[in-house]
Amino acid sequence: MTENEILELAAKYYPQANIKSAKKLGNRVIIEIHNLAENQSITAKLKQELSALLPQSKISVLFVEEKQVNIGVQEIAKWQISGVKKIIGVASGKGGVGKSTTAVNLALALANCGKKVALVDADIYGPSIPTMLGYEGQPLSSEDGVNFVPFREYGIQSVSIGSLIDRNTPLIWRGAKACGAIEQLLTQTAWNNVDIMVIDMPPGTGDILITLSQRVDFAGIVIVSTPQDIALIDAIKGVNMFKKTGTPVLGIVENMSYFICPHCGKQSDIFGHEGAKQTAEKMGETFLGAIPLTMDIRQNSDNGTPIVAAAPDSPHTKAYEEIARKIVARIG
Repeated sequence: MTENEILELAAKYYPQANIKSAKKLGNRVIIEIHNLAENQSITAKLKQELSALLPQSKISVLFVEEKQVNIGVQEIAKWQISGVKKIIGVASGKGGVGKSTTAVNLALALANCGKKVALVDADIYGPSIPTMLGYEGQPLSSEDGVNFVPFREYGIQSVSIGSLIDRNTPLIWRGAKACGAIEQLLTQTAWNNVDIMVIDMPPGTGDILITLSQRVDFAGIVIVSTPQDIALIDAIKGVNMFKKTGTPVLGIVENMSYFICPHCGKQSDIFGHEGAKQTAEKMGETFLGAIPLTMDIRQNSDNGTPIVAAAPDSPHTKAYEEIARKIVARIG
């Protein structure tokens, strides 16, 4: 069954003018319908008919309200971030896909490519970079009473909201206050001749992410996803949100791509296989690379010794460095 045939079938149940796309991604079918309220009974009938025609496929029907996400490219003043040449964001449509671990190791891999790198932890409700870079519990300092002095670990400059609060204190902040804190970290830190700044973005597509995409002059965004169906659906939403704000997407990274048993050497596709790669191809986006699910990456992150620094010759480090080289080539 072709994508056009799926589109025609969906149009029997919902007006075709509202159907944005119908895509086959391996054993997944994703239908995206815009500006139309869902009728659960009709959706159930649509999924039932498609399941009968495509018994091996998983059917997902997404309803998107353009009025909520059509932010548009607006003339909004950018934050002035001195001492930084180019900025990239690392984002995900949902939490739990290893976005922060990817951001840290990607920043170190970019440094291995000969770039002067800065890393900003803007994952404001779940800051983890102080733990992964080994400065947890250390407060930010200032030499002039105005600007923060960034931490310098493993050859990169870094700041995190986690350095301003106790690790066990939850941040109960609304969007405006959270965005103000991120702006302060970005604009009131004494960055020293940074070639590429990596910002670890909050997960999802909420107001903090929208503000960042409008206020920061991004060279591009890296989307992190696992091969899992539910993560890919949210990754698609993330890509579409950045497109609506006029923010370039550099590509998609498939994290936790596969697991190789340390005892027998057998590969297991715990979260599926090549789902992010297929999604990138279908969306016309660049597939940047795959990172395996491995104990070494997890343990080194928890111990404050990221894998790229701890095991520079490992295949995992080489995978991050290959992604870094593709990003450098794309942003110039």
